[in-house]
Parts: sequence; C-alpha cells; structure tokens
Amino acid sequence: MEKYEELREHARKRLQVADHMLTMTYPMVKDPKLLLAVMENVFLALTNSVGALLHYERAYKRVPPFQDTFVSKFSVFRQKCAQSYKIDSDYISMIQEIKEIILQHKKSPVEFTRNDAFVICSEDYKMKTISLDKMKLYILKSKEFIQQIDDIITKNREVFNKSITNF
Repeated sequence: MEKYEELREHARKRLQVADHMLTMTYPMVKDPKLLLAVMENVFLALTNSVGALLHYERAYKRVPPFQDTFVSKFSVFRQKCAQSYKIDSDYISMIQEIKEIILQHKKSPVEFTRNDAFVICSEDYKMKTISLDKMKLYILKSKEFIQQIDDIITKNREVFNKSITNF
C-alpha cells in the first residue's frame, strides 16, 4: 500500500474517532475536557489528509521534497496544492486555527471549564474557547475537506491509470 493511501485511511479513522467522541461519548460524560481530545483527533485527521495529498503529489514529482513536520507539509500544501486544486481558503484557515489552539493549550498556564465549554488562557490571559457547537462545525468542515482530498486523489489516479493503459 502506498504511503498516501495509508495516510488517507488514518485521516478517515481519526475523523471517525472524533465524531464518535463528540456524538456518543460527550453527551454521556458531559466533560468539556473531552472537547480538547476531539479537537486533537480532528487536527490529526486534517494533517493526515494533507499528508496524503502531498505524498500522492510527490509520487508523481509534482511537489518538491518536504520534511515530515507539520510546518513543512503545510507550507508546501498551501503553496503548491491549495491553489492548483482550488482548495477553499476556509479550510486552510481552519487548520491554522486548530493548530494554534492546540499549541496554546500546551503552553497554557490556566485552563478551566465554563458553561459546557473548555477555556484555555494564555500567559497574558487571552482566552480561546472550545465549545460543542464549534467542534461540530470543525468536524463538518473536516469531513468536507477530507472528501475533497479523497476526490482529488481518486480522480487523478483514474486519469493516470487510463493514460498508462492507453500507452
């Protein structure tokens, strides 16, 4: 199995886990800290999907080599793939926003729950809130993004396979 196929599968599984946690586990537990775990799974799904497209493009030498880091992959994705495949800038903004929230959580000196939301405070007390509605929106947009990436890979693979058989 190709690397991009493995990453596509990982992306789907992470999104399924996030969706299950949000729709099944969260209503029973009602612990807003669980929303952070949902967000991390959504982020992993998105980054695996981006990685899948990049590895697919790299297999056909359409993108330059990249390091196996989020910054490197995301940079190549934004510069080479997003424009050529007309990927909506809202998806790019969402990925950046989720990454920033996760980083802020790791650096956060204070975090707490309030009104069924998880609040993360920075050192200068700028707050980021993770709510159920926000996570539902992230999951919905992530499903669309991952489907778009899957469609790109599938369509291009079919075109490439036809050109090989006609050769």
